[in-house]
Amino acid sequence: MTRNLLEPPETLLPENPEAQGALDAGTDPAEVAAQHPAFSAAWAALAENALSAGENIAAYAYARTGYHRGLDALRRAGWKGFGPVPWRHEPNRGVLRSVAALAKAARAIGETDEFDRCRQLLEDSDPASLEANDLA
Repeated sequence: MTRNLLEPPETLLPENPEAQGALDAGTDPAEVAAQHPAFSAAWAALAENALSAGENIAAYAYARTGYHRGLDALRRAGWKGFGPVPWRHEPNRGVLRSVAALAKAARAIGETDEFDRCRQLLEDSDPASLEANDLA
């Protein structure tokens, strides 16, 4: 694949094997978030669980936390507020899932502007994240 030199490079977050391993082993996402508060995937899991339970306000809060912690991580990795954040890179999925959960929670509480902003961020980051999170 040829890279467009006028666009910023892909942002690839570093792995967090300890936190991801805990989630993969079935540890309660709240426990993982408490032990690794900067790990967006734990916040995304909390938000997704809350959405599934119809707890839209809790989902919104969890997702917003994962979103902000993810933006901090992306900026530390060189992201300037725009450019590709590929879904295929597993460590990026926590922040992208948090943004998707925030979009869904915002839609559920009638906050359409926030839904639109989140959906646009996902599309700009990697359109594959829209499909992966049922927002296509």
